[in-house]
Amino acid sequence: MELREREAEDIKARRNALDGTWIVNTYMNPRRVWDLYSNRVVPWRSCGASFCLIHQVLRPISHAWVDEVDRVDVWTPINGHEWPVPIPKGANLNLIRIEMLNLGQEYMWLDVICLRQRGGLREDLREEEWKLDVPTIGAIYDRAHVVCYLSGLGMPLSLKEGDLENDQCWFRRAWTVQEVGIHKTIAGDTPDGPMHTEPIDDAGNYEDKILTKFHKQLKAADNSLYLYDALSAMQDRISTYPVDKVAGLAFCLRPNSIPAYYESQSLEEAWTALINEMQRSNRGKLLFTYPEPGNVCKKWRPSWEQVMTKSLPKTPDFEFFANVAVDDLYYGVHIKRGFVRGLAVGGVEGSDRYGDLIVADVRGIAPRRGRIFKIVASHQYPIPEDTYTLLGTDPLSPTGSRLPGQYWVVGQLSNKRARYEMFEKVSVFQMTDKKEIERLYNLASSGKSWFILT
Repeated sequence: MELREREAEDIKARRNALDGTWIVNTYMNPRRVWDLYSNRVVPWRSCGASFCLIHQVLRPISHAWVDEVDRVDVWTPINGHEWPVPIPKGANLNLIRIEMLNLGQEYMWLDVICLRQRGGLREDLREEEWKLDVPTIGAIYDRAHVVCYLSGLGMPLSLKEGDLENDQCWFRRAWTVQEVGIHKTIAGDTPDGPMHTEPIDDAGNYEDKILTKFHKQLKAADNSLYLYDALSAMQDRISTYPVDKVAGLAFCLRPNSIPAYYESQSLEEAWTALINEMQRSNRGKLLFTYPEPGNVCKKWRPSWEQVMTKSLPKTPDFEFFANVAVDDLYYGVHIKRGFVRGLAVGGVEGSDRYGDLIVADVRGIAPRRGRIFKIVASHQYPIPEDTYTLLGTDPLSPTGSRLPGQYWVVGQLSNKRARYEMFEKVSVFQMTDKKEIERLYNLASSGKSWFILT
């Protein structure tokens, strides 16, 4: 394909990727890459590779930032002097290039070189490009072989007291949550550096506590992040702009589309936008496993403040389907009247609490012994003894096999004469006994209906 044709296709793809304030094509090619052979920034289209081949020809660099007093803005012909490149004092772009060439690379993606920076000749163009380019950075790192500078771009890897607690530490930055890829090469490595130390026991402890912490954090960065893992990882992260923490979660949570990037957007607005584009399975997890009602605009799912400041549940051990639509409509298993007892008082953090669910029959008559079920709450949020409406996850997998457990959310109904009753969440619990789950599922008072989640 001729270069002009590729250029036309690239322009069209970027135009079509944005639908108003939404990015509907999240897996975008990078706008620019660093051609190490010619030592200049070139359009991705000049590489002649499609997105599906991106990780065969391109490796991204992830790096720690350093404090502003320890950085310098460099004007370089590599990017045609279009914007200043912020690098640590003592770092050298030519030496970084040589190190990447020694890794056998021809093309690299480096944010400060390939992404328009502040202070350039076209600030208006930077703001426009960032709407698309910043939220889709995760696509460049997703499933990639990443080169990491953990002590700052182009700097030798070193470790001293206080480094891991520093706000600029690679393990503490919001954007690096999505920059781990599937494999990491640690750049700036030296023979006497922390990568070459040996543990002193089988538990992974090292001679110095800081080395033990470093290696544990490095190993943890290899783990796949699911819903609550990603949110927990983001809790202690630092970002230049608050909204970066929401944007940095996008590729971990696999949304169908993502909002364009606006530095001034409020955190709750950005979080709501991300939830609305999450896969239904993740919205279902927020409904059925987060133990508290939301404290801002919605009760059925937590606010941004809640997921960033409170203890989070573990990601469920098995996948379940929950039909939570974008417009807060829910369709699924429900019980109209169930009395919950034994969970009104919280316990020790990290322990399970046990109680009973007593299901009245369709006439509301007191239950027989066969309508009492054992339930468990893996959290300490109190559930007052009361009669509730309950929404439940489907006990069957899409293939028809029985799942090892079932989640329930308890709440109260309102607007009962409307087409869809409104459900206000109170808390959640689980059932783990397959026989009990099947017995409850077969009750005549259990069925599937539509509800509006408030």
